[in-house]
Amino acid sequence: MFELIQVSDRTYYIQSPAKIGLVRLTDSEVCLIDSGNDKDAGRKIRQILDANGWKLSAIYNTHSNADHIGGNRYLQNQTGCRIYAPGIERDFTVHPILETAFLYGGYPVKELRHKFLMAQESDAQILTPESLPDGFELIPLPGHFFDMCGFRTPDDVVFLADCLSSRETLEKYRIGFIFDVAAYLDTLEKVKNMHAAMFVPSHAAAAEDISALAQYNIDTVNETAERIRNHCAEPVCFEQLLQMLFREYSLSMNFEQYVLVGSTVRSYLSWLKDRGDLSAVFEDGRLLWKRS
Repeated sequence: MFELIQVSDRTYYIQSPAKIGLVRLTDSEVCLIDSGNDKDAGRKIRQILDANGWKLSAIYNTHSNADHIGGNRYLQNQTGCRIYAPGIERDFTVHPILETAFLYGGYPVKELRHKFLMAQESDAQILTPESLPDGFELIPLPGHFFDMCGFRTPDDVVFLADCLSSRETLEKYRIGFIFDVAAYLDTLEKVKNMHAAMFVPSHAAAAEDISALAQYNIDTVNETAERIRNHCAEPVCFEQLLQMLFREYSLSMNFEQYVLVGSTVRSYLSWLKDRGDLSAVFEDGRLLWKRS
């Protein structure tokens, strides 16, 4: 873990639970794409930088999930590097309590206020195409999270953030976290048709061709949507539906899974209702979902 892997002349990634991109801007200066999940990840990144005699100029965050911004604060304090994050992701990066509050739908219980869901605050600026080094391309990848993005480096390596899950992950958990289902499917269709020298997803193996994996992710989303529709053949409340899905997929319920899977299921319900596949009715003090 935390092995530095060279992809091309100037582009590398650090193997970690969420891959961290590293690009040499000059012989001595580098930037990062994301920073890992916590202070310890930041320390290990710093060791890699020091071992190679590299100075860190900036961190470009793809989005604000804690496993992508957790090393920000440590590295910024140690190196003085700039940090950039796109759109609303910048606000979540500066105020990480927003992520757990968003997931929970209120002030989060203490079981959710930990480093895996709530990173330390860091001083981030808004990411724009103009803030990127020469030769970089900013790639909007919304859906998994609000304003998530990816990057194409000057040597044609594309970092895809969390828009793809590995087959192994999807086969084990089935329901990957999604904020906006419609935007996520649009992103997957775009990614499926991309070409690059190499693709580096954060949670799947780096590969020259990711079209088949993108299609597998699309198919999994559509399968989950159809299961939700089927469970709503008779009016069902959210908690009943969530229980059905956890039983069907043999998932274990805890606070983290409740908010991550639960938030995603709510996103599916919104998408299906907006499409006209589901209807909603308030009955006896409950919101019930019914297949149209």
